[in-house]
Amino acid sequence: MTHPATIVFTDLDGTLLDHESYSAAAAAPALARLTQANIPVILASSKTAVEMIAIRETLGLVQYPAIVENGAGRLPAHQNTETPSGDYQKLRQILSGLDPQLRRGFTGFGDWDTAEIAKQTGLAPDQAKLAGQRQFSEPGLWHGTADALSRFLATLSAKGVCARQGGRFLTLSFGASKADQMATLCAAYGAVRSIALGDAPNDIEMLQAADIAVVIANPHHASLPPLPREPDPCVLRPAAAGPAGWNDAIFQILDADGPST
Repeated sequence: MTHPATIVFTDLDGTLLDHESYSAAAAAPALARLTQANIPVILASSKTAVEMIAIRETLGLVQYPAIVENGAGRLPAHQNTETPSGDYQKLRQILSGLDPQLRRGFTGFGDWDTAEIAKQTGLAPDQAKLAGQRQFSEPGLWHGTADALSRFLATLSAKGVCARQGGRFLTLSFGASKADQMATLCAAYGAVRSIALGDAPNDIEMLQAADIAVVIANPHHASLPPLPREPDPCVLRPAAAGPAGWNDAIFQILDADGPST
């Protein structure tokens, strides 16, 4: 029997999608098994809504909502267009108003053209164009000192802006996280058990809040340190990296539930 009201939340880059190829092929068997068991898979990523629309369709998950821009927004199930938001314009205005010495330490997607976004992300130009269509958050890179970064973050915090470090980028937003969106969706689905999978610091809140947390190895950056809840038998760290580890962890969890899953 399928575990009652199980729901899966997963990061994309370096987790369900290979860090370099952006392919989920290695996780295809586990995705198929989740579909067969009628277990929702909610994508949770730093990607924009327009990026997520295509990825969600490719993965066959259009019937489920998706968490976009690190939790700063959400894409409803079946929706194939973005919903206008004024958050991004407000973020850019706040950045423009900072002390120039602090501001120059941060370069975000709004400072780059499509070619530079493609260079910084490794995305193809058409995909980079979609990544630049921000609605809720501003990813970027910090080039200054650690002391200047502390002052930069403190200044933004005083203006209601928070920052989360992902596998590649420091992302600025007005505070909603993947964990916040996960809680909302668990309530909406009546979920009894949540499973979260991620590989980067911006996944920690989601991993910490889930009933079962799966920390995925990504050889392109340091492994996540022990979660605040570890040691915990409900925290898994599969040996394989990326989507192969994702696949192994989902099979391990579902095998423990019984043969019908």
